[in-house]
Amino acid sequence: MEREDGVQQPLSSEQVMSEVHLGCPPNHSGPHLSHFTISLPPRHENSTLRGNTDAVEDISISASTMFDLDEDGDLILTRRKKSSSHHLFLTIQHNITSSIPRVGLQVWRAELVLTDFVLHVMSTSSDFDKVVALELGAGTGLVGILLARVAKTVFITDHGHEVLKNCEKNVDLNAELFHGKASVHVRELDWKDSWPPQEANTSPSKGRYSWTQSEIEELKKASLLLAADVIYSDDLTDAFFSILKKLMSDNPEKVLYLAMEKRYNFTLDDLDVVANGYSHFRSYLITEQADDTGCNQLDSASEPFFVGEQIDLRYIPCYVRNYNRGNDVELWKIKLNHRALL
Repeated sequence: MEREDGVQQPLSSEQVMSEVHLGCPPNHSGPHLSHFTISLPPRHENSTLRGNTDAVEDISISASTMFDLDEDGDLILTRRKKSSSHHLFLTIQHNITSSIPRVGLQVWRAELVLTDFVLHVMSTSSDFDKVVALELGAGTGLVGILLARVAKTVFITDHGHEVLKNCEKNVDLNAELFHGKASVHVRELDWKDSWPPQEANTSPSKGRYSWTQSEIEELKKASLLLAADVIYSDDLTDAFFSILKKLMSDNPEKVLYLAMEKRYNFTLDDLDVVANGYSHFRSYLITEQADDTGCNQLDSASEPFFVGEQIDLRYIPCYVRNYNRGNDVELWKIKLNHRALL
């Protein structure tokens, strides 16, 4: 990036700003506490009700319904009760702007979309109950904090002391939302480091965000992986899928839910506005396609190592209030393509 005086400015010092700055005062650039309101339907305990995405009950009036009239002959209408629901209130500390290496200090739109998805699964099923979960590139920790309402163990991970300290602050601010037996750990996980992560006694530089041996053993039991807005640099995407391959090779079988925003830029090579970062991401995936007989077949039997299925966001309600999803956010369900490992 070049300044007006012609001096080349390093990319690491370039300031970026998310579209999400709920309640932030004008011209504010430092840490800010935003209060997120989340509307939830009552959690269905009956299996017959789980999975019903149409939460609106249609109340019809038959022709034989008797109406009451007042003394003037006017119709007396009984006000319809509001549908049963409850709210969650989260307090999240985040920055309004940051340098690119510290984008985890901000709240991004894809993070809120992933939050909606996790809340939807939690509200309509027991799929996430008592799981061991790992959030990769957690940023502010919003998704992992909410998952701790039902999960057994949640590892909220990112890279860099400043981002991790801010994430730990958010965990403390919202600890009353966790269920009583949930274990929540904020830990350093550099995707370019060796796997599994080093223990505390061998990586003193990571300090309070280092791993213990028991945590590493628990991490290997994770079946649910989550990530939001981690696709914005090809080098970072390469590192992400590199550690993902190592993670998913261990039992039990793992699934990743990844929310991302397609970002477009004009490039001289293409002479067009393109989403090259998105294309690089898609190069790591094969998708399931239905053939003429209705059977799903993989595009390839070898590489790449991951199978992706895009989730239709039209069926995921907006539980987080006061934000706009936009048109360029996608949600993917990703699994390991075990046939490519043979």
